[in-house]
Amino acid sequence: MADRTPPLAVEELRALVAGGEIDTVVLAFPDLQGRLQGKRFAARFFLDEVLHHGTEGCNYLLAVDTEMNTVDGYAMSSWDRGYGDFAMHPDLTTLRRVPWNAGTALLVADLAWEDGSPVVAAPRQILRRQLDRLAALGLTAQVGTELEFIVFKDTYEQAWDANYRGLTPANQYNIDYSVLGTGRIEPLLRRIRNEMAGAGLTVESAKGECNPGQHEIAFRYDEALVTCDQHAIYKTGAKEIASQEGVSLTFMAKYNEREGNSCHIHLSLTDADGAPAFAGDGPGGMSPLMRHFLAGQLAALRDFSLLYAPNINSYKRFQPGSFAPTAVAWGHDNRTCALRVVGHGRSLRFENRLPGGDVNPHLAVAGLVAAGLYGVEQELELPDACPGNAYTAAYEHVPTTLREAAGLWENSPLAKAAFGDEVVAHYLNTARVELDAFDAAVTDWELRRGFERL
Repeated sequence: MADRTPPLAVEELRALVAGGEIDTVVLAFPDLQGRLQGKRFAARFFLDEVLHHGTEGCNYLLAVDTEMNTVDGYAMSSWDRGYGDFAMHPDLTTLRRVPWNAGTALLVADLAWEDGSPVVAAPRQILRRQLDRLAALGLTAQVGTELEFIVFKDTYEQAWDANYRGLTPANQYNIDYSVLGTGRIEPLLRRIRNEMAGAGLTVESAKGECNPGQHEIAFRYDEALVTCDQHAIYKTGAKEIASQEGVSLTFMAKYNEREGNSCHIHLSLTDADGAPAFAGDGPGGMSPLMRHFLAGQLAALRDFSLLYAPNINSYKRFQPGSFAPTAVAWGHDNRTCALRVVGHGRSLRFENRLPGGDVNPHLAVAGLVAAGLYGVEQELELPDACPGNAYTAAYEHVPTTLREAAGLWENSPLAKAAFGDEVVAHYLNTARVELDAFDAAVTDWELRRGFERL
């Protein structure tokens, strides 16, 4: 990644700590689910000890389920291995203030073992490896993520006590693009926008969406790792701000039977001179590089679906006519396809529409880059664009369950070649853990259908 000025320089942090404006520094990393895990430090101790030497964290943080239960099946972390530590090294390019927490700054960490070798199964390291492969070709990925969420008037504690049922959405009807609808909760949206800007994110806009209480705040694209780090910071910050405002919001892929929360990911490439690498004189204004890169997306989409849709709930989004994709197809500005090509010239890019709001951005973008590189290396030919409704056309179907996606991932030569056996085994186990937990659970659906009538 190119050198860049961080949102907050270390010298500025020292001055803010000396002046009493900053007293806490958070050092965190994205875990398997894309959540930030880490520690809060007294700011002076951080500057004296942690800034240059890092800190430690239990390696079980990359080997637990969503509820933080220790689970079997991970080679890197287990009871047999003693659940030791890995090192957390601050990435100084990520230093920033977090305005929603008073007197606080934050950095994202890279993970390493005691001997200094990287933790290859860490999401940030997985993405770094793919970006290094791009850089070897003189290319840089520019990425934007579009996260949707649903806001409820209930607090997180009230939602928990209600078993997340019967909650009151912040809007009671479809407010897609409605200025009136967003105005209903503008104080919350304004806080999120302004305080994310204070954390160094470049805010573009906010708009309403289709599901009652559903909204989207969009941020400007940036280099891939920067965007993914900011994505994780934004999700954490938005939840913290909502909690402070006495409401709750969810990014889960499919909260109810209506429209789910998507996270469309836009990607383009620039060359070593910063010029757009996707633009060219070919059909649709595409360069040969873009055509190969996009063909790679199609070729790997089913095998890499586990990276784009990592949870059981993720696959509930993929319904015909829902604006979530079902077909392995691409089209020009066609929202019925899994891959949508938009823009022209410098803004020419593709959008992967599979991910939901629950996606781990570091893993998903790593998948997009690896798929594109496969297409470039193999010089894959891009098939014709879908000209109409991909929902009803004869294309391959995206996986419909986590079990199907895990099977494709496990047996994928593309995944093993791009990510290595250790990473494939690690995330296959993550899927198996979720499947085992779900298979053992008795759901509300079963109780409603079977308690009296069966």
